[in-house]
Amino acid sequence: MPEGQNANNPQQAEFGIKVRVYIEDTDAGGIVYYVNYLKFMERSRTEFLRSFGYDKPAVLDDGLLLVVHSAEVNYRRAAQLDDELTVTTRIASLARTSVRFEQEVWRGNELLCQGLIRVACVTSGTLKARPLPTDIHSKLSKLTKS
Repeated sequence: MPEGQNANNPQQAEFGIKVRVYIEDTDAGGIVYYVNYLKFMERSRTEFLRSFGYDKPAVLDDGLLLVVHSAEVNYRRAAQLDDELTVTTRIASLARTSVRFEQEVWRGNELLCQGLIRVACVTSGTLKARPLPTDIHSKLSKLTKS
């Protein structure tokens, strides 16, 4: 997300958080280790759902969980130690049992990483797909791109 845009209003199509790169996020060369971009994206999705009032977004009522079903990531540039990043989240599509999120990691106006993450709703005991709770589905449908 280019600097200067409002990244924290869940009523807008795009949401974002700031992340600082620490030594623990990097490899021996001070470059962010590739899997940590997924961790940054997880934080942004969690805070996105928290902004709608869900205190523990991965654990829903009625024994339901939100779990990552699939992830497609495109790395464009490397983040480095002490960079301040903006990690954005927006709804790409919404189905009965899952949500696809488009996510990006920015350093200022420079796009570093893009991800398409599908999160499914499952029962905690059997891990079988279940419909998203009506209240979540309703709130997210207002922000759906397609």
